Amino acid sequence: MNNPWHCLRPITVLPACLKACNWGLPLSKSVIVLGLESSCDDTAAAVVRRDPTGQTEILSSIVRTQTSLHADFGGVVPEIAARAHAEILDHCVEEALTQAKTPLSLIDGIAVTSGPGLIGGVVSGVMCAKGLSAALGIPLYGVNHLAGHALTPRLTDDIPYPYLMLLVSGGHCQFLIAHGPDAFERLGGTIDDAPGEAFDKVARLVGLPQPGGPSVESAAQAGRDGTFTLPRPLLDRAGCDMSFSGLKTAVLRTRDRIVAEHGGLPSQLRADLCAEFQAAVVDVLAEKTRRALSVYLQAAPARATLCVAGGVAANTAIRSALENVSAEFDASFVAPPLSLCTDNAAMIAFAAIEQMPHRRADDLTLTARPRWPLDKTSPAMLGSGKKGAKA
Repeated sequence: MNNPWHCLRPITVLPACLKACNWGLPLSKSVIVLGLESSCDDTAAAVVRRDPTGQTEILSSIVRTQTSLHADFGGVVPEIAARAHAEILDHCVEEALTQAKTPLSLIDGIAVTSGPGLIGGVVSGVMCAKGLSAALGIPLYGVNHLAGHALTPRLTDDIPYPYLMLLVSGGHCQFLIAHGPDAFERLGGTIDDAPGEAFDKVARLVGLPQPGGPSVESAAQAGRDGTFTLPRPLLDRAGCDMSFSGLKTAVLRTRDRIVAEHGGLPSQLRADLCAEFQAAVVDVLAEKTRRALSVYLQAAPARATLCVAGGVAANTAIRSALENVSAEFDASFVAPPLSLCTDNAAMIAFAAIEQMPHRRADDLTLTARPRWPLDKTSPAMLGSGKKGAKA
């Protein structure tokens, strides 16, 4: 009887809450939500509880990485990722429930990343969540993966709205003013490669293993200042938009020149190149953050706060630079623990809890979305396609 799956109740009639949208769960009592995340190459499940006073606790957080599955390919292979999610997600759910000492019968709602992300992985999570929701007869909440990151500072530090968020992850980089659980104003972002993509691609260019972020950061520690000079794209252009594709190309050309001159890529010169690339990314993010803070402060918030979240926020050089910029503006700086910067399901469960008083629960028509911009009013930065705005 220790198996949490024994708590599943047989379905005789599809619950009304799954046939038509409702306003979800009341927060006048303790609410326990099971979260699922499978948007890229991390499979995750978590159990999060909020009590009637508003105190939130992560009861469990399970993350299973697929790094070894994609190592030979130099990046994430969508088909491999989707299959791996489908194979392991139920095990992650069971482990999360066991760690939380919470049977399925005590779960009040299911939250799942329903976009944006690699569509095969997102579908795996959505279908698992639908099955659990239907079997248990409890509300289902599709959550924007980016909202999960953007709301993480509320989970870790309970900071008040509005706050400025730099969401900097593998596939996205945006400056957002978070006005509420589902109200985000975009000030700018990347118009091509996100920083995380640039780190991964530069790692491949110089022969470092994936994931590229930690590899490049580690190599950069042995780098010498001033050996190379790389561009700082878009610093001569007003606004908060960023571009890292040209910086990546500059690294490629510098690498080719080194190889031509030395017959290969010496380890010291590799470290020097990584150090200059990282310094360029830091400089761009720092300057654009200054501009974003200037815009944000025009709203005269009672307590100015700069937050950073997403996988690239784990980079210590970037964190340090952003903390210094915050100090320049006398703003508080909030960076979640590294375990909550990378993809996880606790942030998805928490985002659902935050949004419950302001939205309807989803029904079984919930679909996976490869694209899903947080700011619903600003024009798409990367254009649009048949599936809608890309970012």
